[in-house]
Amino acid sequence: MKRLFSLLTSMVVSLTMMAQGWPAQYEGVMLQGFYWDSYTDTNWEKLASQADELSQFFELIWVPNSAYANSTSNNMGYHPVYWFNHRSAFGTEAQLRNMISIFNQKGLGVIEDVVINHRASVNSNWLNFPKETYNGIEYQLTAADICNNDEAKDNGYNPTGAADTGEGWGGARDLDHTGENVQKNVNAYLDFLLHDLGYKGFRYDFVKGYAAKYVGQYNKTAQPEFSVGECWDGNKTVVTNWINGTKQDGVIQSAAFDFPLKYYINDAFSQGKWSRLNDGCLANDNNYKRYAVTFVDNHDTGRFGECPLYANVEAANAFILTMPGTPCVWLSHWKAYKTTIKKLILTRKAAGINNQSAILTKSASTNGYVLNVEGSKGKLLLLLGEATADTNGYKLALEGTNFKLYATENVDLSALEDIHEETFVAPSFCTVADGEVCAFFEAPTSWTTVKCWAWDANNNYTGGAWPGTTCTKVGANNGKKVWKWTYSGSLTTLPKYIIFNNANGQQTADLNFKNGGYYDEAGSLQGVVTDIRTINTIHIQPLSSTAIYTLSGQKVGGTPHRGMYIVNGKKYVVR
Repeated sequence: MKRLFSLLTSMVVSLTMMAQGWPAQYEGVMLQGFYWDSYTDTNWEKLASQADELSQFFELIWVPNSAYANSTSNNMGYHPVYWFNHRSAFGTEAQLRNMISIFNQKGLGVIEDVVINHRASVNSNWLNFPKETYNGIEYQLTAADICNNDEAKDNGYNPTGAADTGEGWGGARDLDHTGENVQKNVNAYLDFLLHDLGYKGFRYDFVKGYAAKYVGQYNKTAQPEFSVGECWDGNKTVVTNWINGTKQDGVIQSAAFDFPLKYYINDAFSQGKWSRLNDGCLANDNNYKRYAVTFVDNHDTGRFGECPLYANVEAANAFILTMPGTPCVWLSHWKAYKTTIKKLILTRKAAGINNQSAILTKSASTNGYVLNVEGSKGKLLLLLGEATADTNGYKLALEGTNFKLYATENVDLSALEDIHEETFVAPSFCTVADGEVCAFFEAPTSWTTVKCWAWDANNNYTGGAWPGTTCTKVGANNGKKVWKWTYSGSLTTLPKYIIFNNANGQQTADLNFKNGGYYDEAGSLQGVVTDIRTINTIHIQPLSSTAIYTLSGQKVGGTPHRGMYIVNGKKYVVR
C-alpha cells in the first residue's frame, strides 16, 4: 500500500511539474523552422531530411500550423478550417507524421503553431464549420460558438456566443472560449496534436485575442511539455500580466515570447543604443526568465514592412544565445550564419547556460555592451560592439562582427573544433561578370516587379528618381523569384546602401550594400555571388596530377570533400 501511495504521489508531482508552462533549468535551444511563404524550403520532407544535423544543436523545432486551411498551396495556415485534418501547403498528413516521428527519434521535439483564437469556414458561408470525428466522437462549431461581436454580425450573420474576451481578428471568426462546446473542441484538438500526431508542445498564436486563463485551462487539461504564447507587445507588464493570467491553482501554465527584448535588440544592434539591453524584459527578470523565449526575429517581425533587424544580426544571435531564457533561432538567420550559430549553441551548452542562469554583469556604454552569465559548468563573457572587459581567467570561444564571446578556462570547447565554415552556394543562374556591380534579391511571392534604389553619401546609382531602376528576374529558388540589379552607369565607386521595393509601397529597410550580395526577402545577406565555378568531385578526379589547396593554402590529398578550394589559381566549389 505504501509503494502504491508513493507511486501515485510521484505521478501527481510529475504531472504538476509538466504543467508549469516551461521546464525549469532548461538548457534547450529552439529553432523556428520556417519563414513566411517558405513552402518549398521547409516542406515536411525537406525538414525531416535535416534531422541529423538539426538534432545536434536544437532540442525543439517550431513548425507552422499544420491543420488544413482549405488549400494546399501558398497558404501559411493561420486561418484553419479543420482541426483533425492535417494536410497543408507544407505536405501531406503522412509526411507530417513521418517528420514528427523522425524528429522524436532524434530527440528533437516539435512545437505546433496552435491557432485557436479564430476559425475559418468551409465555404463562403461565414458560419459553416466542418463536422469532424476524433476517437469516435463528433466535433463541430456552430453560430453559438462565435463571439456575438464578431464581424459576422455586420455581414448578414447571427453569431450568438458571448462577447469576445480579447482583441478581435477580422480575417476569421472569433471563437467564444467561455462556451462549453468551444472548450470541448479545443481540448480534443490539443489531445489529438499531442497523443495522435506526436507534437511535444504548443506555440499559441495571437493570444491577445482571448483571455489568458483559457490557455491555462487548456494546458492544465492537455499537459504539454512546452507552451509559449505570442503576446505581441513591447510593454513588459502586458506580457507578464498575460503569463500570470494563465495560472491555474496558482501555477503558471505557459511561457511567452520576449517581445520587449526583441525591440530592445533592434535599438541596441541597429542604432547603438546599448543601454536598451538593460531595460525591463522577461529574460533579465529573475521572476520571469524561466518563461522567456527570446528571439531576434521571426516569420512576422522578419518580413518586409514589419520590424526586422538588419544590422549586426550575427552579434544579436550571440546575445540571445548567451542570455538566460530559452533562445529561439529563426531559420533565416540559421541559414545565413549557420557556422557561427552552431558554435554559439555549442559554447552555451558547454558552459551549461539554462533559462534561469544568473546574470553576473550587464553593463552598457556608448560604444558597446558587456554581458557576463554563469552556467552550471562555467561562465560566459560576451563583448558587444567596441566594449572591453577584463578577460583574465577566460579564453576566447569565438568572435564575429561586433562581438567576442569568452568562456572560463575550465569550459570544454573542444566540440567547436568539429565545426567548419560552410560555403554559400548561390543558385546556378546567379552569375557575376568581372567588374560587374550588382545585387540579387529573393522577393516575396506577392511581388510581381522589383525596383532597386542604391546610393551613397554623394551619388545615386539607380537614376535618382524613386522607386529606382527595374530589376531583372533571373530565376526561382525555393519557390521564390530571384531578381538581379546591375549598375549601368559610369561611376567607379560602389553604393553604400540598397533598397528593394515593389513600386507599390512595399520595400526593405536600408540595407548595407555588398557587391554580388544575395539578399532574402527579409533583407538578410545570405552570401556573396562571385565568378566561382561550381564542379562536382567526379570532375576533379582527372585533375589528380594538379595540386588542390584549401583557402588557407593547405594541400589536399585524395578527393576533396564539400567546400571551396583553389585549383590552378582559381576558386572552385565542390558540392
